[in-house]
Amino acid sequence: MANRLFQGIVFQLKDITDRIAGVVDSTGQVIACSELGMQGEQRAPLAQPMTAGDVIRDSGWTYRVMVGNPVPDTAVFVEGMDDIAANYAAILTVSLERIKKLYDDKYDKNNFVKNVVLDNILRGDIYAKARELHFVTDAKRVVFLVRVVKDSSPDKSALDVISGLFNDVTKDFVFNISETDTVIVKEIRQDVGDEDLENLAKSIVDTLEGDYSIRAVVGIGTACESVVDLASSFKEAQVALEVGKVFDTDHHILSYDNLGIARLIYHLPTTLCEQFLSEVFKKESIDSLDSETLFTIQRFFENNLNVSETSRGLFVHRNTLVYRIEKIKKITGLDLRQFDDAIVFKVALMVKKYLDSNPTKY
Repeated sequence: MANRLFQGIVFQLKDITDRIAGVVDSTGQVIACSELGMQGEQRAPLAQPMTAGDVIRDSGWTYRVMVGNPVPDTAVFVEGMDDIAANYAAILTVSLERIKKLYDDKYDKNNFVKNVVLDNILRGDIYAKARELHFVTDAKRVVFLVRVVKDSSPDKSALDVISGLFNDVTKDFVFNISETDTVIVKEIRQDVGDEDLENLAKSIVDTLEGDYSIRAVVGIGTACESVVDLASSFKEAQVALEVGKVFDTDHHILSYDNLGIARLIYHLPTTLCEQFLSEVFKKESIDSLDSETLFTIQRFFENNLNVSETSRGLFVHRNTLVYRIEKIKKITGLDLRQFDDAIVFKVALMVKKYLDSNPTKY
């Protein structure tokens, strides 16, 4: 990755100076050059040990050794052995060392954040590592989990697209955890609310699908005030996607804080869910309800238990709808016109849907 950064800088020199310039590693290989055809060429390795700032003139070229960690391992080279070549090499060295430091800092911090998110670092070690990296630990952050559902882009990966959207090197961290899942850890202002986060997630989905034909869903964890809580926010984003896969298949944005009762059901053991269904439907199984009846129930709930509104929406006579509700009462013993019975039935339908998704928890 650093080589690509070097190449982007040195290639711009092509239009600024009349000198060929580039970067060579300690083995003598050209890893970046203003003349693309010279990339990969092999030159004599630089003398070891090297000291940052050393200037070497050899065979018509001027080399200047760059700072390395722990030891110098790259050098800038410029065509010519005169003072102008030495000045160009000095200027280019300063530029490349600066951009490499920014990249290395970003890379180290990105790995640190990734390890925190995936719970791969002990909680007691987080603060020590954060101090070492000069990482702010008490900023407000949130975790987004972007899952690719369908990828039709031959040129861009979701990671590349998202990295371009979140390019603040000090506040945004983007990394893959699988072939389909990309994590975004974003620092946010204190006044940013749930609606703002969902709008941001929507813009990610719209960009991926609209510009690159990549369909994706986004899970949003709870915003946290400390870096040690990022792992929890990530797990919440995962739960949001899993719950959405069962209960909200039409939604592309799923926030953990807005999952409602679906979140509670998702965390219940399957044995408890099965027991609940058997207790609610003592007369007959919920499977005895046909698709038309279930559709009627769904519309009745969507219209807040309003018989008139539901009958109009279904284009049936009010008495027909009342007959269907009575039929449901006869089968299940639950009168959907009564709020308490309606709540029980609604929860039962969600539990049944959850069990039909074949959860592996016991």
